[in-house]
Amino acid sequence: MEQSQDLTLRRSSRASQVREYAIQGALIACSLVAIFTTIGIVASLAFEAIRFFGKIPISSFLFGLEWSPQTAIRSDQVGASGAFGVLPLLTGTLLISFIAMMVATPLGLLSAVYLAEFANTKTRNLVKPMLELLAGIPTVVYGFFAALVVAPLIRGAGEGVGLQISSESALAAGSVMGIMLVPFISSLSDDVINAVPQALRDASYGMGATHTETVTQVVLPAATPGIIGSLLLAISRAIGETMIVVMAAGLAANLTANPFEAVTTMTVQIVTLLTGDQEFDSAKTLAAFAIALFLLVLTLGLNIIALKLVDKYKKKYA
Repeated sequence: MEQSQDLTLRRSSRASQVREYAIQGALIACSLVAIFTTIGIVASLAFEAIRFFGKIPISSFLFGLEWSPQTAIRSDQVGASGAFGVLPLLTGTLLISFIAMMVATPLGLLSAVYLAEFANTKTRNLVKPMLELLAGIPTVVYGFFAALVVAPLIRGAGEGVGLQISSESALAAGSVMGIMLVPFISSLSDDVINAVPQALRDASYGMGATHTETVTQVVLPAATPGIIGSLLLAISRAIGETMIVVMAAGLAANLTANPFEAVTTMTVQIVTLLTGDQEFDSAKTLAAFAIALFLLVLTLGLNIIALKLVDKYKKKYA
């Protein structure tokens, strides 16, 4: 009888080990898929970018002040040379992203603080789903709104005070993009603020602090690492946005910091260069991969900076 029970226990133990190994194998396989996918993306971009830099000097790409990729597809066509300076695209990308963050950061953070710390349950249950609904609106709808509503309003307001504002401006695209980013910042920041231990709030109240002082002096500093992460996600989302820029800011590659002028971004030019029938032996087409690799390095740099900031302000609470 005892031998039978021991045999049953051994079989059960072996079955449990097999299941555990199977689950571990599945998790490792999923991790490897993500890793190899990332490696494949970087390798494909790097390979095509190297081909591009074999045709166009990397110094001309990184420090050129003009972007006019008019290289001909065939050698017998006229206009077989162009300008491939990425600085106008970088300037446009950073300008629109900066405007978007200037709109989204205060709106997103203040709405998150209000919902997490000041709003009652009824108000929170009503407002939070409405904010998150903005994240589900297609970007092409935001583009229509920017081109048909916001841009004319900004241009009309500028004319009223004597300012010359382009019908396709960085200000219009950046403002609407900022509205689109509000739910990203608000939702993530709200979750981070709610994750702050209640004991910290109680200790602050016990020291005689008011509700506002507790929020500003205790809760927000404790939630700083998570808030930085939400802002990083929003910045990455702004840098990668395409449709709003196409419809509201245009395709003109201008090296300018004037938000009233038309600009374009790196993602828009990638789409433009790869649209239609193209041959991958042309520098014009290969330029899209060089831009994509540059954009990948830029995003990686932002992630590294964010991790440094998180490590700097990270605190552990019992």
